[in-house]
Amino acid sequence: MGSSDDLPTPVEGPPTHEKDDTGRWRSYTKKKRPWRLVVTDFEAIVNADYAGSGTSEDPYIVDWLDDDPENPKTYTERMKWGVTLLAATLTLCVAFASSAYSGAVDSIIEHFHCSEEVVILGMSLMVLGYAVGPLLWAPLSETFGRRYVFLISLVFCTLWLSLCAASPNIQSLIIFRFLSGTFGSSALVIPGGEIADMFETETRGIAVGIFCVAPFMGPAIGPLIGGFLGTAAGWRWVMGFLGIFAGCLTAIGVVLLPETYAPALLRSRAKLLSQVTGRVYLTAMDARNPLNIRELIKHSLIRPWVLLFLEPIVLSLTLYMSVVYGTLYLCFAAFPIVFQAGRGWNPGVGGLGFMGVLVGFLTGVFVVIFDNKRYIRWHRKTNGFAPPECRLPPAIWGGLAIVVGLAWFAATNGPNIHWASPIIAGFPFGLGFVLVFLCCANYLVDAYVIYAASVLAANSVMRSLFGAIFPLFTTYMYRDIGIHWGSAVPGFIALLCLPFPVLFYVYGARIRRKCKYAAEAAEHLDNARGRLERSTSRATSRAEIERARRVASRDSDMRAGVEEEDEAAREDGVKW
Repeated sequence: MGSSDDLPTPVEGPPTHEKDDTGRWRSYTKKKRPWRLVVTDFEAIVNADYAGSGTSEDPYIVDWLDDDPENPKTYTERMKWGVTLLAATLTLCVAFASSAYSGAVDSIIEHFHCSEEVVILGMSLMVLGYAVGPLLWAPLSETFGRRYVFLISLVFCTLWLSLCAASPNIQSLIIFRFLSGTFGSSALVIPGGEIADMFETETRGIAVGIFCVAPFMGPAIGPLIGGFLGTAAGWRWVMGFLGIFAGCLTAIGVVLLPETYAPALLRSRAKLLSQVTGRVYLTAMDARNPLNIRELIKHSLIRPWVLLFLEPIVLSLTLYMSVVYGTLYLCFAAFPIVFQAGRGWNPGVGGLGFMGVLVGFLTGVFVVIFDNKRYIRWHRKTNGFAPPECRLPPAIWGGLAIVVGLAWFAATNGPNIHWASPIIAGFPFGLGFVLVFLCCANYLVDAYVIYAASVLAANSVMRSLFGAIFPLFTTYMYRDIGIHWGSAVPGFIALLCLPFPVLFYVYGARIRRKCKYAAEAAEHLDNARGRLERSTSRATSRAEIERARRVASRDSDMRAGVEEEDEAAREDGVKW
């Protein structure tokens, strides 16, 4: 669409199809589009130079304008970090709800007169909901946008958390916990996409590191707060507090959380332009692959399992991350045995046993942020194509820290040894947990790129299954083999998985070339690298031509100047 002369004459009808007194097109985007921070000058959008001719056979391809204020990548730093902190707080709420329940176990047993194993189901099934939900929320958010999928799921999560407080029996409580985990799991998958929507590659690592304070800190402080509140006011107040906390944060999200998914925003813009101008506008994604819900469901349900069982990289690292994640939730059942049953502490004081793990989590996040400088050097050295294996060194050291922490805890968690030693043992475990978890996840994303969503979905399902199962056998294991060997078992499993990141750090490039999906992802990156090198070689002349085209799209009198620039470009060998 070259100029305003190409625009159709507005038809008579609703006021939204008319021009105002200044000759500018009315913008009714506040009513017709997802929540946004700004209302872009609609005349600039209509007059932009889009590829295509505006017909059904050759639609206009809608893309962002230069420095488009609606593009999430151009948000101010203040706005980006504000959205990140809000999303992190929502994630903290969901992660906190999963473990705060452990502080109310004694109160629930006393009220419903049931066994400890049955009560622990309330925690395990919520984590099991974390395995089910991502298969639904991840593809929906990549189809309809992040904002509405995120907020609607959180509204229902708040509902189920609130109903937990009114549960008439243990069966209802367990079912409500499962449903709250299923709907709340959107907070574990969508915020990562929002960060990727807003931040460039170099700063994304820092944003992810800061964001991950929330899902790691939530499980650590949950038993502490839940323990004191459950002891003072009973389990219903614990459940009620979780519902109130989730409701307040969801209300803030409804007011402040923007849509950040570019394809959804551009799809809304294309629909608006089609309504106003009478021409056909589509996004590049919809023009290439029209939205097909059946195919979407097929890929979201099948591809994660194909990647998990046919790609050795995905299977090995997912197994490692799942063992570590399951061990964390094993601690929620083990710590009450060690500190409450073994030392006679009440649930509130027993929650203080997680302080070592919490400090380890926070330290691990700072280590990841600091290590991001090393990654940036690799990123710049390779023109934005750092090998995935450069993500793994911190995971190797983190694996060692996990083994040390679990061995230390297993050796000193008896009541005859001072309580400070097993609590401090949680520090290396928390530190190693963060390093292994984040670095392995980043490695999988970098190694599979175009299949990253499916890889992370498979990873999320499997680790949540481990997180749900480990607490169920903890009580029996500690009762049968003792608190020392019971704590050592996950340590031995972590020791067996320790070589995985070392193996992929040394031989990862060779292994990826022999894996079907990893090889396809590498080919995708090679093609992107080639395009980057070719565009860089002619960046100066291309930039001049682009500048001329942008000016010409607003003023038809300058077409001759663009033709001269095109001719000069052809002489320079520039191809469009």
